[in-house]
Amino acid sequence: MTVATGLDRLARGDLNIKGRKVGLLTHPASVDRRLVHAKEIVRSAGAELIALFGPEHGLDAAAQDMIGVAAEQTTSGPRIHSLYGEYASDLAPRPSHLEGIDLIIVDLQDVGSRYYTYVWTTAFMLRVAARLGVEVMVLDRPNPLGGDVVEGAPQRPGYRSFIGAYEVATRHGMTIGEIATMVREHERLDEASLTVVKMDGWKREMLFTETGLPWVLPSPNMPTPDTAIVYPGGCLIEGTTMSEGRGTTRPFEIFGAPGVDPRALAELEVEGATLRPLRFEPTFQKHAKQSCGGVQVHVHDRARFRSVEAYYRLIARAIPMLPEEQFPWRTEEYEYETKRPAIDLLAGGPAYRQLVNDRASLEDYLAKDKEGAARFAEARAPWLLY
Repeated sequence: MTVATGLDRLARGDLNIKGRKVGLLTHPASVDRRLVHAKEIVRSAGAELIALFGPEHGLDAAAQDMIGVAAEQTTSGPRIHSLYGEYASDLAPRPSHLEGIDLIIVDLQDVGSRYYTYVWTTAFMLRVAARLGVEVMVLDRPNPLGGDVVEGAPQRPGYRSFIGAYEVATRHGMTIGEIATMVREHERLDEASLTVVKMDGWKREMLFTETGLPWVLPSPNMPTPDTAIVYPGGCLIEGTTMSEGRGTTRPFEIFGAPGVDPRALAELEVEGATLRPLRFEPTFQKHAKQSCGGVQVHVHDRARFRSVEAYYRLIARAIPMLPEEQFPWRTEEYEYETKRPAIDLLAGGPAYRQLVNDRASLEDYLAKDKEGAARFAEARAPWLLY
């Protein structure tokens, strides 16, 4: 089936933005099915493009994770503002950034995991724009993981961050337009502050490969829809000192570290996937140019595969294999956070880290995690648009 995104609908003339003074929150995946970028479509629709806003990774999605992107100075054409700079205060637009603008258009491809920051950049933009009386229009796009399956309990109180600005499930099963609708209601913003341009033809059971749309990598380490499938669990590796496969051609599918026994790790059974033992050398970031033992997660049944549980178990199995001198958990600043461990922000609290440190059973934790996800799946109902 062919799906028409919100941008496709703008391109075919379903929306009237002629004469509007537009700020566009965008990145390279902001293209229609012909691969024409949103910038050109907005101009073709008769709007004046006043400013461009770039999320994490920048307007070109060229910057690696957690690399601040500086705002660009321009002498002609639209202003360019970065919403992922050196400081946490850079994550929301300043009122001056919205001067001369009467419509913010958001066209960002999300990947369906709480940690992926584009939905929260959208949320912060909505909060500021609504306060200034500037309308936000979200051009909706598919959740690459579909909208039926929900995994991973929302964060416990006190664990909000830029990888979870609101309490939502890890794999939330919502589109970026639905998340924006949730934020509008949580913040009690006027209904007129947000317009979501719904997709045509998208159904909640659809994975990205069923939409007929082209995949453009929305960030440097999200090269294929396969990456998005494993990412809800694979991103947990960022909270450890193991390599999550950055610096390889299959990030998040491949992970490991020096000292990890590939065959012993691959003995873990994962429903819907096969673990292939391997050795790899990342070209950059963690353990660059070092031989790492690990696995590649080959998903053969996407309907049965549950990424969050799989990687919780894989991390717990791999960490005891690390050399004694290697501290297992990331201690460096993570998404502007310096006090709370990265793994706690990713897992939504400290319980998982404590269990792994104690070499304790995960079964009760995983059971409660599923219960929390199920509760969120019900609670999100008022915000679903499809």
